[in-house]
Amino acid sequence: MANIQNPRTQYTTEEFPKQYQEAPGVQNQMTPVPDCGEKTYKGSGKLEGRKALVTGGDSGIGRAAAIAYAREGADVAINYLPAEQSDADEVKQLIEAEGRKAVLIPGDLSDEAFNKEMVEKANSELGGLDILALVAGKQQAVKDIADLPTEQLEKTFQVNVYSMYWTVKAALPYLPEGASIITTSSVEGFDPSPMLLDYSATKFAIIGFTKSLSKQLADKGIRVNSVAPGPIWTALQISGGQPQENIPEFGKGTPETPIGRAGQPAELASVYVFLASIESSYVTGQIYSITGGMTTA
Repeated sequence: MANIQNPRTQYTTEEFPKQYQEAPGVQNQMTPVPDCGEKTYKGSGKLEGRKALVTGGDSGIGRAAAIAYAREGADVAINYLPAEQSDADEVKQLIEAEGRKAVLIPGDLSDEAFNKEMVEKANSELGGLDILALVAGKQQAVKDIADLPTEQLEKTFQVNVYSMYWTVKAALPYLPEGASIITTSSVEGFDPSPMLLDYSATKFAIIGFTKSLSKQLADKGIRVNSVAPGPIWTALQISGGQPQENIPEFGKGTPETPIGRAGQPAELASVYVFLASIESSYVTGQIYSITGGMTTA
């Protein structure tokens, strides 16, 4: 039988139950638990011998990338917040089950000094570093700008934007020719939601950062690209990223996708692999949209 399926029904189309966790949220306590490719992603040696650092690698999109990297032959270090330790422990087991090295680096990306420590530990314990997958992000919905705290505004920019500068600056002395940097932007960087005023602004900034950095590093043989997800079912959504009233119809109500459902992290993994691998050797400064059909042009 041909390996083909209607994308509208390939993953769950049921309503998500309302559920709330304090940020950052833990994936293994969600209903349903997001599909990060744990049972489905199959590698083919595309990243054999590579060394990857994945921020936000405990859950959601970062977890899907970390699992895929290990199954493609890479050793992987993941960063996450200490509150997400139970999710991170699961990822460590999945990476090691592939015979690859897993390095766990808990810590807060809003701290400049920690970003440098994270890179140095990843490089030291992996024995090198040639893939940066910068996935971690902070998202908290606020319906009225009058209610947006300055503390949240600053923290969102520190985690989503400043940390990319700090991490790349720290990593550049270690990155060889052929290395790949992959940022994570969003459909929000093209079609922003009114309730994500700070988050959407950071995603615009990441797009600019990616395009500018790609030009700066091209002569060093380092490529820089970005993945722009649409509404993906992750812990980000149920820990304040969406109002609870939006959760049941997430991906098919507000926001609505032409595909008619929310995406799953597993559906992004192969793009993170492609952008890290030599198969994308002529690709830099590009934004790859995985949005269920939502417009990013």
